[in-house]
Amino acid sequence: MAQVDTFSGILIFVTAAKSRSFTDAAEELGLTKSAVGKAIAKLEDRLGAQLFHRTTRSISLTADGDAYFAACASALDEISTAETALGPGNQRPVGRLRIDMPAAFGRRILVPILLDIGRKHPDLQFTMTFSDHLIDPIEEGVDLVIRFGELESSSGLVARRLTSQRMVIAASPDYLAQRGTPSALEDLKNHSCIVGHRRGQPLSWRVNVDGEVSRISPPATHQISDGDSIVEAALAGLGLCQMPMSLLRPHLESGKLISVLEDISSEFIDVHAVWPKVAHLRPKVRHVVDTFVELAEQGKLD
Repeated sequence: MAQVDTFSGILIFVTAAKSRSFTDAAEELGLTKSAVGKAIAKLEDRLGAQLFHRTTRSISLTADGDAYFAACASALDEISTAETALGPGNQRPVGRLRIDMPAAFGRRILVPILLDIGRKHPDLQFTMTFSDHLIDPIEEGVDLVIRFGELESSSGLVARRLTSQRMVIAASPDYLAQRGTPSALEDLKNHSCIVGHRRGQPLSWRVNVDGEVSRISPPATHQISDGDSIVEAALAGLGLCQMPMSLLRPHLESGKLISVLEDISSEFIDVHAVWPKVAHLRPKVRHVVDTFVELAEQGKLD
């Protein structure tokens, strides 16, 4: 019963703080002015802090009251939002969804899915951005982030694994005809390699040797920060690249690229959806994540 009384006292406090009057708060809540005053006094006694400055004509928040009001009002808003979203007819995605994706994977795999969602839900508006480094969605004001690879732990974020993709090393037939096909890891030192580039540094490749997963630094002949451009460079015969299967599959199937070193390039990389931790996941975020998960289970994100 004490918890019920506490919650009731918080609601009365927030209402009084918003109306700046015990009388107006009493009318809004259907209580007597005396009941409001007693509830506030009981709350102050429990907290050991004065929440209001009182005069015969008005009330105003103390510094402690102002801080407590900010926390309580936010919590009540979260509850209200959750209840509204759970109501019938409120599960549909509406409003602006800010989503950040890896450039190549986003453009080729995710954007067509998002556009299909947009056609079905005209009240949903997108802000799509593309970057290959993990951003902080809280700092950047982004609702949803899609990322490859390991994620740094953060108590303020939630991550859901969507799928995993094999990392493939490939090159064009012309390149292999000129430079030969590598048959062992040590052969890479005699080849041109097209590697990712981030924050001033070439990126490593993932390999699996005798069951041990490790990262290697192949010759960084060409360093490119954009995934599509890495693939285009490989198609043009500039060297070997390592990219997720989803970006190379059409070129492997057409014969424009050839997979090499398959015995060591068998490492899989996870793809995650990441969003700020909130008390209630908004329908627009939930719908997009659920759609990605459903399609991933059908193999349509691979």
